[in-house]
Amino acid sequence: MLDHHELMVVVTTPEGKVYNHRSYSVSVETLDGGLTILPNHAPIMVPLKIGALKVKRFLDDSPTDFIAIGGGVMEVRDNVVTILANVAERARDIDIERAEHAKAEAESALKKENATKNEMDRAKLALSKAINRIGVSKHRRY
Repeated sequence: MLDHHELMVVVTTPEGKVYNHRSYSVSVETLDGGLTILPNHAPIMVPLKIGALKVKRFLDDSPTDFIAIGGGVMEVRDNVVTILANVAERARDIDIERAEHAKAEAESALKKENATKNEMDRAKLALSKAINRIGVSKHRRY
């Protein structure tokens, strides 16, 4: 049972649960800007953009976990923060070489002269996700 000084943070993708920990705070990037959730926050549901999810863990040394989110929705209710994302990877799980390769492919697709608008939009989205994953991977703890 949670007390009123902590949050339970759950991150789920179509593949299953990616993250499930008690925390002091959660910071996300919403479509309207940055938002930090603390215990006893009013119920809220907001869309998330591609960005880094920062979770201040509820432990003695209070580490901060970083998770790359590929967009999604966050719901906060009764000190439970539920994030439903199409893609989510913890910093420690990111394959940096794969992210760098995806970034290079997206940049190459953006330079294609006869690309359709749809192809350009997909390449921009892929580039944003790759850059986010690379940035989040720099916060890995060993």
